[in-house]
Amino acid sequence: MNKLVYWYHKLGSPPTFYRFAGVLRPWCLAIALILAVIGLYGGLYLAPADYQQGDAYRIIFIHVPSAWMSLFIYGVMAVAALVAVVWRMKMAEVIAMQSAPIGAAFTFITLCTGSLWGKPMWGTWWTWDARLTSELVLLFIYLGIIGLFHAFEDRRHGARAACFLILVGVVNLPIVHYSVVWWNTLHQGTTVRIFGKSNITTSMLWPLLVMMFSTKFYYAASLFGRARADLLDLESGKAWVKQIASDEEARS
Repeated sequence: MNKLVYWYHKLGSPPTFYRFAGVLRPWCLAIALILAVIGLYGGLYLAPADYQQGDAYRIIFIHVPSAWMSLFIYGVMAVAALVAVVWRMKMAEVIAMQSAPIGAAFTFITLCTGSLWGKPMWGTWWTWDARLTSELVLLFIYLGIIGLFHAFEDRRHGARAACFLILVGVVNLPIVHYSVVWWNTLHQGTTVRIFGKSNITTSMLWPLLVMMFSTKFYYAASLFGRARADLLDLESGKAWVKQIASDEEARS
């Protein structure tokens, strides 16, 4: 337990996190690319056509992992925001703020791919379905967080205000997840279950799960890169940043 507390405080140090993220980022990116190739090959080539939707269903190998990530990233942001608000930890603010654009991108991809699938299946690009509408609200919350963060001259004040908005916006997550249960909706129900049997054949399920892991490693790689760049700006006057700049000049 003491070791966990030690590493918790260690990673809360900007220079330690900068070095840690620098080591892990290329590995996360490489794993994400390898898994994406395997997952897309399995989903677009190996998996059979759906007996009702034909090949049109294959968009799920992008749509579903993106939808999962839109919720997962917001969950990570909520935890980081809680830590930032309660303990005022600088690194938690950085994680929350730098996760927001990535989460917004995944949410946007979810909505776009959903529309591309909805046109041939439902006959329309958009309908005010409970799942679609709550996912659109999630995108607006992401954009609101990004806008609020940049609305303050003092970035620490902006991050703190945005963290409060993140915590308020958490109420939308169960609405997105359970919308197909709580309301009569066009969107199909849950087919992949962590506990219990999934309502999808194994040949379609494994590429979907591979893509899920691919998007998570991509998120980690993207977050590490964004956080490292942000830390250099945030800590620009500190000795460790000046040392990095000095080392870069010496190498060039």
